[in-house]
Amino acid sequence: MSLTFHWFLPTNGDSRHVVGGGHGTPVTSAGGDRPPSVGYLSQIARAAEHLGFEGALTPTGAWCEDAWLTTAMVSQHTERLKFLVAFRPGFLSPTFAAQMASTYQRQTGGRLMLNVVTGGESQEQRGYGDFLGKDARYARTGEFLGIVRDLWDGKTVDHTGEHLHVEGAKLARLPDPVPDVYFGGSSPAAGQVAARHSDVYLTWGEPPAQVAKKIAWIRSLAAEQGRTIRFGIRLHVITRDTAEQAWAEARRLLDGFDPETVRSIQSGLGRSESEGQQRMLALHGGSLDNLEIYPNLWAGVGLVRGGAGTALVGSHAEVAERIAEYHRLGIDEFILSGYPHLEEAYWFGEGVLPLLRGQGLWTHPFQPAAPEPTAAQVPFAATAS
Repeated sequence: MSLTFHWFLPTNGDSRHVVGGGHGTPVTSAGGDRPPSVGYLSQIARAAEHLGFEGALTPTGAWCEDAWLTTAMVSQHTERLKFLVAFRPGFLSPTFAAQMASTYQRQTGGRLMLNVVTGGESQEQRGYGDFLGKDARYARTGEFLGIVRDLWDGKTVDHTGEHLHVEGAKLARLPDPVPDVYFGGSSPAAGQVAARHSDVYLTWGEPPAQVAKKIAWIRSLAAEQGRTIRFGIRLHVITRDTAEQAWAEARRLLDGFDPETVRSIQSGLGRSESEGQQRMLALHGGSLDNLEIYPNLWAGVGLVRGGAGTALVGSHAEVAERIAEYHRLGIDEFILSGYPHLEEAYWFGEGVLPLLRGQGLWTHPFQPAAPEPTAAQVPFAATAS
């Protein structure tokens, strides 16, 4: 099975510095260096498509542009790249959400993937009119996804649950293909919903031993449901021709962190209800020292950014080896990003992907494999014994 790689669309702005934001924290000033215009995001998307990334994750929340509208526009400037768009139970009715996904599939030629975002921060949820607590939000997500799945199966749905109620719900046109559902979450409530409804379980970039425990946990829960699930990981990346060049870039980014900004962001993230966010914070403890928490795994990004806070840092060969290590644990999909996203896509796409292809771990999803040469095409010298 070939590994799958996705890139990231920075709809909160891009920069040669780390752009903070997410999980209740504001976007840092660097986000204004390259505003998230459709033109710039389309440039990133086209580069990712050319390099061999299969899809692109788009963030969600009050701190960035709306994922559905933005990717719908960017999709018109690309041909094959898929878009991993936030599915937010509680913000839309399940019937309307299922219809939106079906329309998106038809209008883009099947290029939608869905990232379920239950909502880790009650303060942000209340700003959108959602006043449920965290466990109740996950219970609602389970109901929501159950209804959506039934609608995509062509069923007429009557559902009266604790949080959702629909009668005679039915789609006139079904999505083709049905979009894959991606789901992340580290709490017990999240694990149960992921096991029952997700196609791909996502984890943030923790050290391999911690990732292995998560995989075993979700596999066990899914087996109880009679299901199997694929696994993906979300990481930043800094890859260069040499390890020295890559770590020099990491140090440059770190030098750009204002200590007061770090303290303010860490204080905000410390109040997060997200178990995954707390696991990210524990990797660095708010300290600017000892940030290489595992060979080639750097926790510096999480000092100023909510959500995914670790990066693979090293030479192309070292980064390829860390990817192979995660793959041996059971990770098949990698969602990557880097600052700035346009240039870093090329560093990874031209530096690491060819190494993985040479190891038989990856093939370009948009380029046909080279055909086997016929006898007439093989030079005589090569056939002589």
